Amino acid sequence: MRIISGTNKGKKLYAPEGARVRPTGDKIKEALFNIIGPIDEEALVLELFAGSGSIGIEFLARGAKHCTFVDVSRKSLSYVKKNLDLCNFRDRAKILLSDYEKAIINLSEANERFDYIFADPPYDLKLAYKIVNAILEYHLLKNKGLLIIESEKSEKVIDKNQANMIECKEKIYGRTKISIIRYLEEK
Repeated sequence: MRIISGTNKGKKLYAPEGARVRPTGDKIKEALFNIIGPIDEEALVLELFAGSGSIGIEFLARGAKHCTFVDVSRKSLSYVKKNLDLCNFRDRAKILLSDYEKAIINLSEANERFDYIFADPPYDLKLAYKIVNAILEYHLLKNKGLLIIESEKSEKVIDKNQANMIECKEKIYGRTKISIIRYLEEK
């Protein structure tokens, strides 16, 4: 697992080992950032289920202003800290030890909004749909922002009731589905 582009390009990141850990692979990460395109230097990023923090760190390497990393595991967050220190990004990051639901509520109450939100929950928990609903309900995504969910390819991410308010593009890579969601432009 490494930084694909930008500052620290090619730098290898620390990652926890074990059966429950499933870092986003370099090929998927590269495809994702090719779809997203250039990152604005004022971009604020939220990474839920941060794990090693590789996606948020990739955003920072590509020029994002700040990233908030959320994970319920102290061990995972220790890897996020190691990787931020390795890349000299600690001053552009906030680390929250929390489950995703509490984090979404607390960030909303603090009036924080993000240009990019990335969530990669454990596939077996089937949380993609709940995460999308919570982020939309608590208005964490800025108007032209992107919500990116990594899930198992068969998992439902949005429903038909949301189709009139959001646009969703999906790409499948093996057993992984990447869903990229944004609000529809108001006319």
